[in-house]
Amino acid sequence: MSLSVHLQHDLPDIKLDLSFDAPPGVTVLFGRSGSGKTTVVNAVAGLLRPKAGRVAVDGWDLFDTDRGLWLPPHKRRLGYIFQEGRLFPHLTVRQNLFYGRWFAPRGARRENPDKVIEMLGIGHLLDRRPAGLSGGEKQRVAIGRALLASPRLILADEPLAALDDARKAEILPYFERLRDEISVPILYVTHSAAEVARLATSVVALQDGKALRHGPASEVLADPSVAPAGVRAVGAVLQVRVAKHHSDGLTELDAGGAQLFLPRIPHEVAEELRIRIPAQEVILSSKRPEGLSALNVLSGTVDTIRAGEGPGAIVSVKTPAGSVLARVTRRSVASLGLAPGKPCFAVIKTVALAPQDVGGHLGGH
Repeated sequence: MSLSVHLQHDLPDIKLDLSFDAPPGVTVLFGRSGSGKTTVVNAVAGLLRPKAGRVAVDGWDLFDTDRGLWLPPHKRRLGYIFQEGRLFPHLTVRQNLFYGRWFAPRGARRENPDKVIEMLGIGHLLDRRPAGLSGGEKQRVAIGRALLASPRLILADEPLAALDDARKAEILPYFERLRDEISVPILYVTHSAAEVARLATSVVALQDGKALRHGPASEVLADPSVAPAGVRAVGAVLQVRVAKHHSDGLTELDAGGAQLFLPRIPHEVAEELRIRIPAQEVILSSKRPEGLSALNVLSGTVDTIRAGEGPGAIVSVKTPAGSVLARVTRRSVASLGLAPGKPCFAVIKTVALAPQDVGGHLGGH
């Protein structure tokens, strides 16, 4: 199912004017606080009536101001996942899961409850109440409740923001499975580059109510001119395959024929993944470095150099693994004589590749 969004609206602190058409999967609205992400979600949900616009899911209009069409929120068949689970405290997990089914129209496509419960790993929680659940368990139940309401579209407004790092690591794989195994499109709000890299089928980078860029995560995160969440969010997204788990606690990846090592990850040999490498974790050398502790050294050639307003620059290096970005100083660019087409080496510390930056390959999209 595809998603089409066209919105214009004036608020006291922001003027919204954007359009995007997204393919099936997870469309991530990515940007700083105040960029307009939640305003877009509220308009899609029917909680905000924009001055002008149209939103359609697979050709089914939620509203169209030119035609005077406006479906109230309860008729839009949306599943909403909030920052906090927002479960009904007096109901059991089972009752929470099936609550939305009461409002689904007859004949609506319904997900198999057993499949959803198995996918989310919540079968053992069905008779418990929300007060006895952890934050991660509550979010898994909230995901299940949204799915079982037979939605045409799922809205997820920073669903991991209220969780600590351990709970985020627990929940992210479930969103990956949701993306790959469920046909319902998802509009997902975040300001986390790691979540974008792991989950996004398509990214809409927002700033001051405008869509700066729209496309795959690998392209949007690699564009320093966009940098919707700041220059520290700039980085490369690479497609890799697990080659081997070593006895010293490292996992070896095959990245286009190049080797990459990172601390052991819980993925099977031959499994395809995508990883994010932040630009600030990459250093460049004009010669193959020797005597370094870093295990990851990729040979390549300089593609582009983009200097910032300050002392920094982002250098894109073409390697067998894909394009890798390095955030360096302009002085370093000059001292190394870097220029497009010049051979160089990208050095990545093994421990810089964090588990939260490693996610499942986009299956089916």
